[in-house]
Amino acid sequence: MGPTRKRDLTAAAVAAAVAGYLLAVLLYPGAYPPITIWTGLSLLGVAIAEAGWAFFVRARITGGEIGVGGGRLHPLAVARSLMIAKASAWAGALVFGWWIGLEVYLLPRRGVLRVAGEDATGALVAAACALALAVAALWLQHCCKSPPEPPENGASE
Repeated sequence: MGPTRKRDLTAAAVAAAVAGYLLAVLLYPGAYPPITIWTGLSLLGVAIAEAGWAFFVRARITGGEIGVGGGRLHPLAVARSLMIAKASAWAGALVFGWWIGLEVYLLPRRGVLRVAGEDATGALVAAACALALAVAALWLQHCCKSPPEPPENGASE
């Protein structure tokens, strides 16, 4: 399993943005519930938790002692963290694309549709929270790498 490539996440976000825009063209405002500032904040909570876990994992992998009960992490805990990071990066990229597509639809219509003006702020906050999730997930994925091997003593040849 290799690291998640940023270009793959970007392509997924662009595809989700196109899908979000096209669905907004077809269904907005009738089939959409109100989009408030609180709509995407749950993603920010997950992003903060993943970023915190990333700092913890990084300190444990590099041998630092944090808090009570120091020591290294079990390799399966790191592997599970990596899988969560990969899934969260993809989810964050797709949701970010979706909200950006909707935002591109809403912004030009703010003056025409009152509801579009109300929903634009919520969609922007949700997109920012989804982007924060993708960034935190990529950081956690980076922190799950094993440290480089120390050079052997006397192996200077």
